[in-house]
Amino acid sequence: MLENPKETSPARRTILVTGATGTVGRHLVHQLAAAGHRVRALSRHPAQANLPREIEVVQGDLSDAASLVHAFEGVSAVHLITLTGDNGESLTNGDEIIRLAERSGVRNATVLGGWDETSVEEALRGSSIGWARLEPVEFMANALEWAASIKGEGVVRMLATWPGAVVHEADIAAVAAVALTQEGHAGKRYPLSGPQALTPAERTACIATAVGRPITFEALSEEQERERLRSYGYPEDYVEFGIQLARNPPVQAARVVPTVEQVTGRPGRTFASWALENAHAFRS
Repeated sequence: MLENPKETSPARRTILVTGATGTVGRHLVHQLAAAGHRVRALSRHPAQANLPREIEVVQGDLSDAASLVHAFEGVSAVHLITLTGDNGESLTNGDEIIRLAERSGVRNATVLGGWDETSVEEALRGSSIGWARLEPVEFMANALEWAASIKGEGVVRMLATWPGAVVHEADIAAVAAVALTQEGHAGKRYPLSGPQALTPAERTACIATAVGRPITFEALSEEQERERLRSYGYPEDYVEFGIQLARNPPVQAARVVPTVEQVTGRPGRTFASWALENAHAFRS
């Protein structure tokens, strides 16, 4: 498939991007706009969106379908997230959202999926909307959690030492852009990975190269990991989930898949390139 959705899209379309100021959504907004599509960005706080002037930013909260009526007006395609709120809770009102989307004339959608399916996927199955589910195991941007310890101490500390095929957020967005603007993606599930499976120590080395100074990786004990996760303010159930994940990673976590290249026509971005793009976040 062609990388640029503008080349094969039969008409300029209005596409709604939910989670538009998030890790993936911001990339998707920019990519769709650069390809010539009309983009409408949904944000709970439009004044803080910090998006280009040509992007129409509208207020709305996915947990409140009534607040989305204006956002869906005249929209033919939508990128959906399944979590909302400051605590990242799963949406429970998927049926209301999808009924609104259908009434508004939405024909196709992408869904950024999590570990488990939500009411959004359930509602889409019973709808007339063609949709694709994007299934990244882990974002490269998760490494931003290491920024404080890298800047303050030149060290990354964590329990997990297994390799992960982390994927660049821009590649997730690129797959979404193709699926939203080209035919043939309805009913697809797209597992997404980066081109390499790297251990946390190897990712630490990439960041060290990017910032131009030594950074040490230190493996933690379970109790030390609990304290690290608590320091981010995570609740105890999330802390224990993190421990289990570190000790028993899913099989797909280290599995490199060719989906990004198959869908977009170009290889996935490497973690080394992500580290260079984000080196400023790790410098004191």
